[in-house]
Amino acid sequence: MNNTISLKRCSGYGHEEVYEKVEEAVELLGGIGSFVKKGERILIKPNLLTAKPVEAAVTTHPSVVRAIIRLVKKAGGTPFVGDSPAIGAPLKVAEKCEILSLCEAEGVEFVGFDEAVEVGNPEGFIFKRLEVARAVLEADGIINVPKLKTHAQMLITMGVKNIFGCVPGKRKPQWHLSAGVDTAHFANMILDLYLYIRPRLTLIDAVVAMEGNGPASGDPRKVGFIAAGADALGVDALCAHILDVPAREVPILGAAMERELRGASLESSEILGDDAALLKVKGFKLPPLVHTRFTEGLPSFLGKSLRKTLTARPHIIDSKCTRCDLCVGVCPARIMVSGKRIKIDYDQCIRCFCCQEMCPNEAITSKSGLLKKLIPGL
Repeated sequence: MNNTISLKRCSGYGHEEVYEKVEEAVELLGGIGSFVKKGERILIKPNLLTAKPVEAAVTTHPSVVRAIIRLVKKAGGTPFVGDSPAIGAPLKVAEKCEILSLCEAEGVEFVGFDEAVEVGNPEGFIFKRLEVARAVLEADGIINVPKLKTHAQMLITMGVKNIFGCVPGKRKPQWHLSAGVDTAHFANMILDLYLYIRPRLTLIDAVVAMEGNGPASGDPRKVGFIAAGADALGVDALCAHILDVPAREVPILGAAMERELRGASLESSEILGDDAALLKVKGFKLPPLVHTRFTEGLPSFLGKSLRKTLTARPHIIDSKCTRCDLCVGVCPARIMVSGKRIKIDYDQCIRCFCCQEMCPNEAITSKSGLLKKLIPGL
């Protein structure tokens, strides 16, 4: 896979500037013709996590999606847009995020991923079989357009993690349950999915990112760039570098390094365009790390026990909780109990943070585990 990455400074979401910067980023990679052929039906896969307004920085900005749509058309392809939100009907989420109106204005189809197809994955590290949305499999090619955000379980969600949206929504909790408390195991499952789907191009919307309590309840943070490449691992590694986050601390990049996947190391990539050093972000606020590397190699029963004691965990802010019980319904492990206040059985909690991700009221945050108290510099 090509390890060339392009980086372009972008100061805002004005349509003309975004199109110019996106086109320049793609031109540095050989032009849109390198990724789209005439007559091909191309899926554009943004991050449409949930129904939040554009300014909340939860979803890929419509201006970035518009630029990709127009480039695909320019190459003679037929673009369509699709995703599987974590919660909510796809059309309603797309409407709230201004993606549906964009699709209507551009005359392209929006598809919600609601039908899964089981496929063989003999090369898989974890999964030898996968469930993937039919619309993804039927596309001639995929352009991956994620939003740069923090993530309570994966630390940062970028290009590779965005491909998890190709799993229809109701099946996502089963992936979390399968991984349990082992973050590295979940990261490897995501890697298997990414390597099977292999989008032709990944272009990250990092004009305004999200820091803090991501991926749905954090704070918008202007970081001012767009990064693109054929290999999402390289693009993710560059973004982590700009945020001053060691690649090995990002579970997906760490897992890719363990598997010796070339793109996970910036040293194996050629970076074209603007100087990454001039775009470095200082003091980007990250969620508490869900450390599992400190318990690797321990007996299984000790490792599981220590992970639960040492790692970050979801914490409910009672003053913000409206008792909608949505978190109780989405919990894969079924260990949240409704009552006068929501209670979590932390002994059984798998630290997937689905509850935090789905909470519509920003009432669930990530709280540091004992490891952070023992080693404050983490």
